[in-house]
Amino acid sequence: MDTLKLAKLRDKYSDDPTDESADQYDDRVPYAGVSTLLDMPYQPELKNIDIALVGVPFDQGVYNRAGARLGPKAIRTVAMFGSFNHHSKISPAGLCKIADVGDVPIENRYHLGDGLGDIEKYFQQIMDAGITPLAAGGDHSISYPILRAVGRSTPVGMVHVDAHCDTDGRMGNSKFYHGAPFRNAVLDGVLDPDRTIQIGIRGPAEPVWEFSYESGMTVIHMEDFIEMGLAQVIQRARAVVGDGPTYISFDIDGLDPAYAPGTGTPEVGGLTTREAQALIRGLRGLNLVGGDVVEVAPPYDPTTNTARAGAQMMFEILCLLAEARAGRR
Repeated sequence: MDTLKLAKLRDKYSDDPTDESADQYDDRVPYAGVSTLLDMPYQPELKNIDIALVGVPFDQGVYNRAGARLGPKAIRTVAMFGSFNHHSKISPAGLCKIADVGDVPIENRYHLGDGLGDIEKYFQQIMDAGITPLAAGGDHSISYPILRAVGRSTPVGMVHVDAHCDTDGRMGNSKFYHGAPFRNAVLDGVLDPDRTIQIGIRGPAEPVWEFSYESGMTVIHMEDFIEMGLAQVIQRARAVVGDGPTYISFDIDGLDPAYAPGTGTPEVGGLTTREAQALIRGLRGLNLVGGDVVEVAPPYDPTTNTARAGAQMMFEILCLLAEARAGRR
Protein backbone atom coordinates (compact mmCIF):
# COMPACT_ATOMS: atom_id res chain seq x y z
CA MET A 1 0.00 0.00 0.00
CA ASP A 2 1.14 3.50 -0.81
CA THR A 3 1.90 4.94 2.63
CA LEU A 4 1.78 8.54 1.40
CA LYS A 5 -1.67 7.96 -0.12
CA LEU A 6 -2.85 6.33 3.11
CA ALA A 7 -1.63 9.28 5.14
CA LYS A 8 -3.56 11.69 2.92
CA LEU A 9 -6.72 9.61 3.22
CA ARG A 10 -6.41 9.49 6.99
CA ASP A 11 -5.88 13.22 7.10
CA LYS A 12 -8.94 13.95 4.95
CA TYR A 13 -11.32 11.30 6.20
CA SER A 14 -10.50 11.16 9.89
CA ASP A 15 -13.16 11.06 12.59
CA ASP A 16 -12.47 14.68 13.43
CA PRO A 17 -15.88 16.26 14.27
CA THR A 18 -14.76 19.43 12.48
CA ASP A 19 -14.47 17.52 9.19
CA GLU A 20 -16.46 19.65 6.72
CA SER A 21 -17.09 16.72 4.36
CA ALA A 22 -19.56 15.32 6.89
CA ASP A 23 -21.85 18.31 6.38
CA GLN A 24 -23.03 17.02 3.00
CA TYR A 25 -24.69 13.98 4.56
CA ASP A 26 -28.10 13.83 6.20
CA ASP A 27 -27.74 12.51 9.74
CA ARG A 28 -31.44 11.79 10.28
CA VAL A 29 -32.48 8.32 11.36
CA PRO A 30 -34.54 6.85 8.47
CA TYR A 31 -36.81 4.75 10.70
CA ALA A 32 -37.73 7.55 13.11
CA GLY A 33 -39.57 10.82 12.91
CA VAL A 34 -42.42 11.94 10.65
CA SER A 35 -42.37 10.55 7.11
CA THR A 36 -42.54 13.07 4.27
CA LEU A 37 -42.48 12.88 0.49
CA LEU A 38 -38.87 12.30 -0.62
CA ASP A 39 -37.75 13.13 2.94
CA MET A 40 -38.22 16.83 2.31
CA PRO A 41 -39.20 19.19 5.15
CA TYR A 42 -42.87 19.39 6.08
CA GLN A 43 -44.39 22.82 5.66
CA PRO A 44 -48.15 23.14 5.16
CA GLU A 45 -48.07 26.87 4.44
CA LEU A 46 -47.85 27.79 0.77
CA LYS A 47 -45.18 30.44 1.17
CA ASN A 48 -41.41 30.81 0.92
CA ILE A 49 -41.04 27.65 -1.16
CA ASP A 50 -40.34 27.03 -4.84
CA ILE A 51 -41.62 23.48 -5.26
CA ALA A 52 -44.49 21.88 -3.36
CA LEU A 53 -44.67 18.11 -2.98
CA VAL A 54 -48.37 17.35 -2.59
CA GLY A 55 -50.21 14.19 -1.61
CA VAL A 56 -53.53 13.60 -3.36
CA PRO A 57 -55.20 10.67 -1.54
CA PHE A 58 -58.10 10.25 -3.93
CA ASP A 59 -59.23 7.23 -5.97
CA GLN A 60 -62.91 7.83 -6.60
CA GLY A 61 -62.08 7.73 -10.30
CA VAL A 62 -61.07 4.07 -10.57
CA TYR A 63 -63.35 1.64 -12.40
CA ASN A 64 -61.76 -1.56 -11.11
CA ARG A 65 -59.39 -2.02 -8.16
CA ALA A 66 -59.36 0.78 -5.60
CA GLY A 67 -56.43 1.53 -3.30
CA ALA A 68 -54.51 4.39 -4.92
CA ARG A 69 -55.85 6.74 -2.25
CA LEU A 70 -53.20 5.13 -0.03
CA GLY A 71 -50.43 5.90 -2.52
CA PRO A 72 -49.17 9.17 -0.98
CA LYS A 73 -48.81 7.58 2.44
CA ALA A 74 -46.92 4.61 0.96
CA ILE A 75 -44.55 6.84 -0.98
CA ARG A 76 -43.88 8.88 2.15
CA THR A 77 -42.67 5.77 3.98
CA VAL A 78 -39.89 5.21 1.44
CA ALA A 79 -36.59 6.41 2.90
CA MET A 80 -34.42 7.99 0.19
CA PHE A 81 -31.02 7.73 1.95
CA GLY A 82 -29.86 11.00 0.45
CA SER A 83 -31.13 13.54 -2.07
CA PHE A 84 -28.37 13.68 -4.67
CA ASN A 85 -28.79 12.37 -8.22
CA HIS A 86 -25.52 10.67 -9.04
CA HIS A 87 -26.25 10.70 -12.79
CA SER A 88 -27.22 14.34 -13.31
CA LYS A 89 -25.30 15.64 -10.29
CA ILE A 90 -28.45 17.51 -9.28
CA SER A 91 -29.25 18.09 -5.63
CA PRO A 92 -32.80 19.48 -5.78
CA ALA A 93 -32.75 21.04 -2.33
CA GLY A 94 -29.54 22.83 -3.26
CA LEU A 95 -31.28 24.56 -6.16
CA CYS A 96 -34.73 25.32 -4.75
CA LYS A 97 -36.72 25.55 -1.55
CA ILE A 98 -38.75 22.33 -1.48
CA ALA A 99 -41.34 21.16 1.03
CA ASP A 100 -43.94 18.48 1.52
CA VAL A 101 -47.03 20.62 2.02
CA GLY A 102 -49.19 17.68 3.08
CA ASP A 103 -52.31 16.32 1.42
CA VAL A 104 -54.96 18.15 -0.55
CA PRO A 105 -57.90 18.85 1.79
CA ILE A 106 -60.66 16.96 -0.03
CA GLU A 107 -64.05 17.78 1.44
CA ASN A 108 -66.09 15.84 -1.14
CA ARG A 109 -64.55 12.41 -0.67
CA TYR A 110 -67.69 10.59 -1.81
CA HIS A 111 -68.47 12.55 -4.97
CA LEU A 112 -66.13 12.22 -7.93
CA GLY A 113 -66.78 15.50 -9.70
CA ASP A 114 -66.87 17.63 -6.56
CA GLY A 115 -63.78 15.88 -5.18
CA LEU A 116 -61.85 16.76 -8.32
CA GLY A 117 -63.10 20.31 -7.83
CA ASP A 118 -61.49 20.36 -4.38
CA ILE A 119 -58.21 19.24 -5.93
CA GLU A 120 -58.34 21.93 -8.60
CA LYS A 121 -59.06 24.61 -6.00
CA TYR A 122 -56.01 23.62 -3.95
CA PHE A 123 -53.68 23.54 -6.94
CA GLN A 124 -54.95 26.93 -8.03
CA GLN A 125 -53.75 28.21 -4.66
CA ILE A 126 -50.35 26.65 -5.34
CA MET A 127 -50.14 28.33 -8.74
CA ASP A 128 -51.33 31.66 -7.32
CA ALA A 129 -48.47 31.47 -4.83
CA GLY A 130 -45.98 31.05 -7.69
CA ILE A 131 -45.07 27.52 -6.61
CA THR A 132 -44.28 24.58 -8.89
CA PRO A 133 -46.34 21.47 -7.98
CA LEU A 134 -45.28 17.83 -7.94
CA ALA A 135 -48.08 15.50 -6.86
CA ALA A 136 -48.22 11.96 -5.50
CA GLY A 137 -51.54 10.29 -6.30
CA GLY A 138 -54.10 9.01 -6.12
CA ASP A 139 -55.61 7.61 -9.32
CA HIS A 140 -55.02 9.24 -12.69
CA SER A 141 -58.24 11.24 -12.57
CA ILE A 142 -56.35 13.74 -10.36
CA SER A 143 -54.23 14.89 -13.30
CA TYR A 144 -57.25 16.60 -14.85
CA PRO A 145 -57.88 19.16 -12.06
CA ILE A 146 -54.14 19.69 -11.67
CA LEU A 147 -53.82 20.48 -15.38
CA ARG A 148 -56.78 22.84 -15.14
CA ALA A 149 -54.78 24.80 -12.55
CA VAL A 150 -51.34 24.54 -14.19
CA GLY A 151 -52.57 25.24 -17.72
CA ARG A 152 -55.27 27.80 -16.99
CA SER A 153 -53.25 30.74 -18.41
CA THR A 154 -51.26 28.91 -21.08
CA PRO A 155 -52.03 25.38 -22.31
CA VAL A 156 -49.20 23.04 -21.42
CA GLY A 157 -47.54 20.23 -23.33
CA MET A 158 -47.07 16.88 -21.65
CA VAL A 159 -44.82 13.86 -21.48
CA HIS A 160 -47.11 11.05 -20.36
CA VAL A 161 -45.71 7.64 -19.32
CA ASP A 162 -48.44 5.03 -19.00
CA ALA A 163 -49.79 1.70 -20.19
CA HIS A 164 -52.99 3.48 -21.25
CA CYS A 165 -53.70 6.69 -23.16
CA ASP A 166 -56.41 7.77 -20.68
CA THR A 167 -58.34 9.62 -23.39
CA ASP A 168 -61.50 7.49 -23.29
CA GLY A 169 -65.06 8.82 -23.32
CA ARG A 170 -67.73 8.48 -20.68
CA MET A 171 -68.00 5.40 -18.50
CA GLY A 172 -70.77 4.75 -16.01
CA ASN A 173 -72.33 8.09 -16.95
CA SER A 174 -69.21 10.01 -15.90
CA LYS A 175 -66.42 11.64 -17.86
CA PHE A 176 -64.19 12.27 -14.86
CA TYR A 177 -62.78 8.80 -14.13
CA HIS A 178 -59.13 7.80 -14.43
CA GLY A 179 -59.46 6.64 -18.02
CA ALA A 180 -60.25 10.09 -19.40
CA PRO A 181 -58.27 12.92 -17.72
CA PHE A 182 -56.37 14.00 -20.80
CA ARG A 183 -59.38 14.00 -23.09
CA ASN A 184 -61.07 16.32 -20.60
CA ALA A 185 -57.98 18.52 -20.29
CA VAL A 186 -57.68 18.97 -24.06
CA LEU A 187 -61.37 19.81 -24.42
CA ASP A 188 -61.04 22.35 -21.61
CA GLY A 189 -58.17 24.04 -23.46
CA VAL A 190 -55.53 23.49 -20.77
CA LEU A 191 -53.55 20.69 -22.48
CA ASP A 192 -52.11 21.12 -25.98
CA PRO A 193 -52.50 17.76 -27.79
CA ASP A 194 -49.98 18.71 -30.49
CA ARG A 195 -47.38 19.05 -27.72
CA THR A 196 -48.33 15.83 -25.94
CA ILE A 197 -46.54 12.50 -26.21
CA GLN A 198 -47.75 9.26 -24.60
CA ILE A 199 -45.10 6.58 -24.01
CA GLY A 200 -45.41 2.90 -23.08
CA ILE A 201 -48.96 2.37 -24.37
CA ARG A 202 -50.14 -1.25 -24.59
CA GLY A 203 -53.00 -3.60 -23.70
CA PRO A 204 -56.39 -4.53 -25.16
CA ALA A 205 -58.12 -1.16 -24.70
CA GLU A 206 -56.61 0.40 -27.85
CA PRO A 207 -59.99 0.97 -29.61
CA VAL A 208 -61.14 3.48 -26.99
CA TRP A 209 -58.14 5.80 -27.47
CA GLU A 210 -59.23 7.27 -30.78
CA PHE A 211 -59.20 10.74 -29.23
CA SER A 212 -55.40 10.63 -28.83
CA TYR A 213 -54.92 10.23 -32.57
CA GLU A 214 -57.74 12.56 -33.65
CA SER A 215 -56.48 15.36 -31.40
CA GLY A 216 -52.89 15.07 -32.63
CA MET A 217 -51.17 13.44 -29.68
CA THR A 218 -48.04 11.39 -30.37
CA VAL A 219 -48.52 7.81 -29.17
CA ILE A 220 -45.50 5.55 -28.61
CA HIS A 221 -46.62 1.98 -27.99
CA MET A 222 -44.28 -0.36 -26.15
CA GLU A 223 -43.53 -2.12 -29.43
CA ASP A 224 -42.53 1.26 -30.89
CA PHE A 225 -40.41 1.95 -27.81
CA ILE A 226 -38.50 -1.30 -28.29
CA GLU A 227 -38.04 -0.78 -32.03
CA MET A 228 -37.04 2.88 -31.79
CA GLY A 229 -34.81 2.52 -28.77
CA LEU A 230 -34.59 4.77 -25.73
CA ALA A 231 -32.43 7.48 -27.29
CA GLN A 232 -34.78 7.97 -30.25
CA VAL A 233 -37.85 8.02 -27.99
CA ILE A 234 -36.26 10.74 -25.87
CA GLN A 235 -35.39 12.71 -29.00
CA ARG A 236 -38.98 12.39 -30.22
CA ALA A 237 -40.37 13.50 -26.86
CA ARG A 238 -38.17 16.58 -26.78
CA ALA A 239 -39.18 17.48 -30.34
CA VAL A 240 -42.90 17.08 -29.59
CA VAL A 241 -43.01 19.28 -26.47
CA GLY A 242 -40.48 21.83 -27.72
CA ASP A 243 -39.65 24.88 -25.64
CA GLY A 244 -43.12 25.55 -24.23
CA PRO A 245 -44.31 24.86 -20.68
CA THR A 246 -44.47 21.11 -20.14
CA TYR A 247 -46.00 18.79 -17.56
CA ILE A 248 -44.83 15.23 -16.75
CA SER A 249 -47.44 12.64 -15.78
CA PHE A 250 -46.10 9.25 -14.73
CA ASP A 251 -48.56 6.43 -14.18
CA ILE A 252 -46.82 3.64 -12.29
CA ASP A 253 -48.54 1.06 -14.50
CA GLY A 254 -46.30 2.31 -17.28
CA LEU A 255 -43.79 0.00 -15.61
CA ASP A 256 -44.05 -3.73 -16.14
CA PRO A 257 -45.91 -5.47 -13.28
CA ALA A 258 -42.69 -7.32 -12.48
CA TYR A 259 -41.39 -3.98 -11.19
CA ALA A 260 -44.66 -2.42 -10.06
CA PRO A 261 -47.38 -4.95 -9.20
CA GLY A 262 -49.11 -2.57 -6.79
CA THR A 263 -51.42 -0.76 -9.14
CA GLY A 264 -55.08 -0.95 -10.11
CA THR A 265 -54.74 -1.72 -13.83
CA PRO A 266 -51.46 -3.57 -14.47
CA GLU A 267 -50.46 -4.44 -18.04
CA VAL A 268 -47.65 -6.90 -18.82
CA GLY A 269 -44.85 -5.97 -21.19
CA GLY A 270 -44.03 -2.54 -19.80
CA LEU A 271 -40.97 -0.44 -19.05
CA THR A 272 -38.27 -1.50 -16.63
CA THR A 273 -37.45 0.86 -13.78
CA ARG A 274 -34.05 1.49 -15.38
CA GLU A 275 -35.63 2.45 -18.70
CA ALA A 276 -38.07 4.75 -16.93
CA GLN A 277 -35.30 6.51 -15.02
CA ALA A 278 -33.30 7.01 -18.20
CA LEU A 279 -36.38 8.30 -20.02
CA ILE A 280 -37.09 10.93 -17.37
CA ARG A 281 -33.45 11.95 -17.19
CA GLY A 282 -33.49 12.43 -20.95
CA LEU A 283 -36.01 15.25 -20.51
CA ARG A 284 -33.48 17.43 -18.74
CA GLY A 285 -33.49 21.02 -19.91
CA LEU A 286 -37.15 21.17 -20.92
CA ASN A 287 -39.38 23.98 -19.68
CA LEU A 288 -41.02 21.85 -16.98
CA VAL A 289 -43.77 23.43 -14.87
CA GLY A 290 -45.21 20.53 -12.88
CA GLY A 291 -45.70 16.81 -12.63
CA ASP A 292 -47.31 13.85 -10.93
CA VAL A 293 -46.76 10.18 -10.10
CA VAL A 294 -50.04 8.30 -9.84
CA GLU A 295 -51.75 4.92 -9.38
CA VAL A 296 -49.50 3.49 -6.65
CA ALA A 297 -51.93 1.14 -4.86
CA PRO A 298 -50.37 -0.38 -1.71
CA PRO A 299 -53.00 -3.13 -1.21
CA TYR A 300 -51.51 -4.93 -4.25
CA ASP A 301 -47.88 -4.17 -3.38
CA PRO A 302 -46.73 -7.00 -1.08
CA THR A 303 -43.01 -6.21 -1.37
CA THR A 304 -43.41 -2.38 -1.35
CA ASN A 305 -41.44 -2.33 -4.63
CA THR A 306 -44.16 -0.28 -6.30
CA ALA A 307 -44.04 2.45 -3.67
CA ARG A 308 -40.25 2.54 -3.94
CA ALA A 309 -40.46 2.79 -7.73
CA GLY A 310 -43.00 5.58 -7.36
CA ALA A 311 -40.75 7.48 -4.97
CA GLN A 312 -37.77 7.08 -7.28
CA MET A 313 -39.65 8.34 -10.34
CA MET A 314 -40.94 11.24 -8.29
CA PHE A 315 -37.38 12.06 -7.27
CA GLU A 316 -36.20 11.93 -10.89
CA ILE A 317 -38.94 14.36 -11.87
CA LEU A 318 -38.14 16.59 -8.89
CA CYS A 319 -34.51 16.90 -10.03
CA LEU A 320 -35.65 18.20 -13.43
CA LEU A 321 -38.26 20.52 -11.95
CA ALA A 322 -35.72 22.01 -9.56
CA GLU A 323 -33.19 22.67 -12.30
CA ALA A 324 -35.86 24.13 -14.58
CA ARG A 325 -37.20 26.34 -11.81
CA ALA A 326 -33.73 27.54 -10.86
CA GLY A 327 -32.97 28.25 -14.51
CA ARG A 328 -36.09 30.40 -14.92
CA ARG A 329 -35.27 32.25 -11.72
